[in-house]
Amino acid sequence: MIRLAVSCIWICLVTAASAFVGTSWKVNHAAAGESPEAHGGPHDDGKAQTKKTRPVNVPVIADGAVQGYIVAQFVYTVDPVVAKQLTVPPEAFLLDEAFKRFYSDDKLDFKHLERYDIDRLTKDLVRAVNARLGANVLKDVLIDEFNYVSKDEIPK
Repeated sequence: MIRLAVSCIWICLVTAASAFVGTSWKVNHAAAGESPEAHGGPHDDGKAQTKKTRPVNVPVIADGAVQGYIVAQFVYTVDPVVAKQLTVPPEAFLLDEAFKRFYSDDKLDFKHLERYDIDRLTKDLVRAVNARLGANVLKDVLIDEFNYVSKDEIPK
């Protein structure tokens, strides 16, 4: 009975030690191989930080029914000094403005995308977000992904 209890304690100690060593190695390996700037992490050199938003899905409604969805993802640069003073991350405002633009823009026709001015969209997003935040937080907005998925393409 004592052997069983000692072997159980031994197995628990070996498992805990291996988990600790594995986690420590992973953290140290990641810190040595990657700079925080590679992922838009915090740094205090005063340069603009680049961050990526989560995808936003916007329904396209025509003739009283959902015709499909716009899926968009953005990359944006922020002023780190001004961004630290905010209580809400600028990503929330950027996604909100993008949703409003896509949902209410009558010029956005996926049958004729060549007519849509993407440059104007990104500049308007920067202007609108900075106006809502009351500071020049966003420096630039880039489009990482911009797709349309029709209702017929969605698996049921």
